[in-house]
Amino acid sequence: MSLKSDLSKAALALKRGRVAALTGAGISTESGIPDFRSRGGLWERFAPEEYATIEAFYRDPAKVWRMLEAMEKLLSSANPNDAHKALATLEERKLLDGIITQNVDMLHQAAGSRRVIEFHGSSSAYTCLWCDARYSREEAEGRGNPPLCRCGRHLKPDVVFFGEGIPPEAMSMADQLAKSCKAMLVVGTSAEVYPANQMPHIASRSGATIIEINLEPTHLTSSITDIFLQGSAGEVMGALVEALS
Repeated sequence: MSLKSDLSKAALALKRGRVAALTGAGISTESGIPDFRSRGGLWERFAPEEYATIEAFYRDPAKVWRMLEAMEKLLSSANPNDAHKALATLEERKLLDGIITQNVDMLHQAAGSRRVIEFHGSSSAYTCLWCDARYSREEAEGRGNPPLCRCGRHLKPDVVFFGEGIPPEAMSMADQLAKSCKAMLVVGTSAEVYPANQMPHIASRSGATIIEINLEPTHLTSSITDIFLQGSAGEVMGALVEALS
């Protein structure tokens, strides 16, 4: 009864519109992508300090590409789940203004979401760090495995490595979205990683209702969350869209 009541409260908040969403690894686990930090995740096979820093890429890009190839294999086999589709439905109904995601899997776009702010970038484009040449994903795929620039150096996907800053445009758009929303859905993230973890706080200070959907409570739950919906992202988001109807 408590979950049903909380779903009704969340649905009422969403019906006002001007909704933003912050998503993390937990929204994609049902698509078969384990959290990189969890057991069985990417960091269990590839120590991030060896493979996922910008310094490591400059030092030995061929070595880092072993991790990138494993990541690409994992992401390319995944499909959007009910949570991704539910957010796309909210946008289609003109209730959701945009998604701030910490994921690089592009599953939000695959589900049909149009305004997706990729805090940590994506592999939809590639850059040469030595000559600044840029390639689309399709162009890069035609340049070998791993892809090489015309200058002969390894290309880097436009994902944010440890030691790199958040793209300024993504930071600005996310800040604006958080400040202007009336409700923020926090889905599948413990909100531990800076600066993405500031988005719920910015929204809360601006008067937004914080609706958190996670398997377990987080530090947000006892501090700024107004409505906590415990469960898997796909199940709860699906139920929330049904409650709207």
